[in-house]
Amino acid sequence: AFDAHMGAVGGQIEPYHLSKVMGTSTCDMLVAPANEVSDTLVRGICGQVPGSVIPSMIGMEAGQSAFGDVYAWFKNLISYPLKYITDEKLREEISSKIIADLSKEAAALPLTEKDELAVDWLNGRRTPDANQLLKGGIINLNLGSDAPRIFKALVEATCFGAKAIVDRFNEQGVTIKGLIGLGGVAKKSPYIMQVMADVMNMPIRIHKSEQTCAIGAAMFAATAAGLYPTVEDAMDAMGQGFDAEYHPRQENVAYFQKRYDLYKQLGTFIESKISQ
Repeated sequence: AFDAHMGAVGGQIEPYHLSKVMGTSTCDMLVAPANEVSDTLVRGICGQVPGSVIPSMIGMEAGQSAFGDVYAWFKNLISYPLKYITDEKLREEISSKIIADLSKEAAALPLTEKDELAVDWLNGRRTPDANQLLKGGIINLNLGSDAPRIFKALVEATCFGAKAIVDRFNEQGVTIKGLIGLGGVAKKSPYIMQVMADVMNMPIRIHKSEQTCAIGAAMFAATAAGLYPTVEDAMDAMGQGFDAEYHPRQENVAYFQKRYDLYKQLGTFIESKISQ
């Protein structure tokens, strides 16, 4: 997706830092010097192309089929009774507060090993190893499983899906050194970004701009016009920088690693036993 490539440049992508455009789905981009990548091919991602994203480097792309769409699906699910509210303004006001309120309640929940657990393949799996026929799932449900607890499981699942992509790069010899967050979810949801940092056990920087695709296009235009010798120089001169950074909370890292292992087990079960 060339618009996402522009966004990665506008978001000041760096070698070996995974630039994550997080909206309804995700587009994850990484660049690395060609002489360092050499003949390494990362299996199961969307693409790996010389000169992609930044002309002088190898560009690699991965992503998730659903990210913000997972939260939107759950919001729509629990919003069903709102149709009985005849006051349109009141209905929209309540609807607009649901995700923020769910995030606040989910963030306050204690972390236990028996928490509800989800797999995020509600729109199939893009990477690693594309399979659009896969389905999502939720387990550990009980009569105490309320909306914030299920929302917490869905947020964790989308972050576990993001970690699976990072793990694939690392396993294939392209080491991820940092994370850059772009897009609507990155800008609007501190709770989700904090869970992302905890799950990844790695800081994630959130870019200041809300229009990274437009800025990236301007950077390419400025380079083509000869104002800057390289795209990297244009990024240095025109980039707006970062306005937030989330660091992993070390007291939560072990919990999320155990949960990630269970997520992978559940995903294997769904893929091998159910989605056939």
